[in-house]
Amino acid sequence: MLSDTLTPALGKAELYTGLATQVRSLFTEESDRIANAANFAAMVFHTLPDLNWAGFYLFDGRELVLGPFQGKSACVRIAMGKGVCGASALKRITYVVPDVHQFAGHIACDAASQSEIVVPLIAADGTLIGVWDVDSPLIECFDEQDRIGMEALCQIFVDTGWRA
Repeated sequence: MLSDTLTPALGKAELYTGLATQVRSLFTEESDRIANAANFAAMVFHTLPDLNWAGFYLFDGRELVLGPFQGKSACVRIAMGKGVCGASALKRITYVVPDVHQFAGHIACDAASQSEIVVPLIAADGTLIGVWDVDSPLIECFDEQDRIGMEALCQIFVDTGWRA
């Protein structure tokens, strides 16, 4: 697998840079959105350390619906504005949540999740695609480097993995 060349021993910036290169390569020959989303979720989940869930919630015009993911089964539908994912989709901003128990209205799909990062996925025309959601069983797992890295990965996904 491509991600075998990336190790957690790398610094976060280097890890995200290498992951971005490998994610781009996933999309060079494939145009199917769901296949690309599934491979993206698997690549991130199996490359970044300390994750217990990584996946997509896709906007169906009314609410967020579970898309391709890695980890335990999850909530299927999330209302706009509800929980971290719904808030990110509604406000179209990235949330880095150091302790999910301190986030009012957090939706606990997996009781093991302690911290979370959610990135809104916005198409070039401004249309909401959904959100990218990553959870960790560690408190304060995600920081500013993760926000920058995840937003960069998501931009690659939106630009090349979700193309029409």
